[in-house]
Amino acid sequence: MSKYFGNKAFYRRVFTVMIPILIQQVITNGVSLLDNIMVGRLGTEPMSGVAIVNQLMFVFNLCIFGGISGAGIFTTQFYGKRDDVGVRNSIRVKLYIAVASVVLFTLAFIFFGDDFIRLFLHQGQEDLDLEATLAYGREYLALMLIPMLPFAISQVYAGTLRETGQTTVPMLSGIIAIIVNLALNYVLIFGKLGAPAMGVRGAAIATIVAKVVECAVLIIWAHGNIKSFTYLKGLYSSPKVPGALLKNIAIKGLPLLLNEVLWASGMTMLNQCYSKRGLEVVSAVNISSTVSNLFFCSFFAMGATISIIVGQHLGAGREEEAVEEDRRLIMFSLLLCTAVGIIMAAVARFIPMLYNTTEGVRDLACTLLLVSAAMMPVDSFTNSSYFTLRSGGKTLITFLFDSVFVWAVCVPTAFVLSRFTDIPIVPMFIIVRGLDIIKCVIGYIMIKRRKWVNNLTELE
Repeated sequence: MSKYFGNKAFYRRVFTVMIPILIQQVITNGVSLLDNIMVGRLGTEPMSGVAIVNQLMFVFNLCIFGGISGAGIFTTQFYGKRDDVGVRNSIRVKLYIAVASVVLFTLAFIFFGDDFIRLFLHQGQEDLDLEATLAYGREYLALMLIPMLPFAISQVYAGTLRETGQTTVPMLSGIIAIIVNLALNYVLIFGKLGAPAMGVRGAAIATIVAKVVECAVLIIWAHGNIKSFTYLKGLYSSPKVPGALLKNIAIKGLPLLLNEVLWASGMTMLNQCYSKRGLEVVSAVNISSTVSNLFFCSFFAMGATISIIVGQHLGAGREEEAVEEDRRLIMFSLLLCTAVGIIMAAVARFIPMLYNTTEGVRDLACTLLLVSAAMMPVDSFTNSSYFTLRSGGKTLITFLFDSVFVWAVCVPTAFVLSRFTDIPIVPMFIIVRGLDIIKCVIGYIMIKRRKWVNNLTELE
């Protein structure tokens, strides 16, 4: 049993890393749910417009995450080696990637924003107003361009702090931002405390202020404690990055960046396929995904924990210890996420009732939530497999495992079912989600082969 379960010291270390990450993600997604409910109180069309834009922003968010994660692999291992110069140079690469991503996505949303939104607008059985939905989405997207840069910079700093073992500060900065966001949502969306009722625009303004506050807290705190984070000394004194390191990060990081962008765009394409069954499906999928994300925090936090713990072992040359702890981490993730899935199924009926929408949308959202709850153990294992492979720098394999699978298997299946059959949304959703079982088998084989056991700091 010790092969799959650790001792008290092991779980103490796991909880030390995981709990702050989990708390931040739970709070973030919990407030996103409350934010979603607040917008949902305005009606189905405003909720759908905001949901479509958030789906587009999801691609941007994952691009930032994927872009900086490639360099973050090196940050983790350099920190395990106690190499401040290496950590500093990897942070510079993250900053370049973040700024470039903001510029590219801003231009794309400015010139093609309406076209992107229209892809999701299809009339269904409930005769909802598509043009009103487009207008709400257009208004929300225009304002959401503003917080893209502070969000990207926040991810650079928060990711670096986590990769170097400081998970509490990113959690606290996230909590502060969330409190600001939630308070301003209440005031600006519904016109409380003397403020005008701004609806969708109020939700966007609240997000802008919250992202700026989060970014400011992280930067001021990190540089205000420079003695604790010596790798930040001289971060902006030079723009240079050693060519050998830049090459290695590009080789390892480009597949990871492409993976996140393609995976996010693949998820967006799946939602677009679902939207062919009507605008009410967009609303139901929005409710389901927002609620699901709150519970998905369990395996996302465990994935980050696997990446940090296993990556630091690999960087320090403790390869066998990395293999043993990875096995125990995956088992813990499976047990945790199975329990979370049971809780998710128990509350699936009640949360959609909080939305000001039709009974049909509520019932559909509940059904989709039950499907997602049943898939929690599968999601846990595939996510753990992904982060295990990534911790050892096997980013090309993770690219094939994650986004290529989505585009080669899931998207074509959803495309065919949505365009060439009359299959209802629920069985379509079950079929597409069930395809991830194939990934479980692939992930198990790749982990057993141990090709991911690599010390990247020796490649510089």
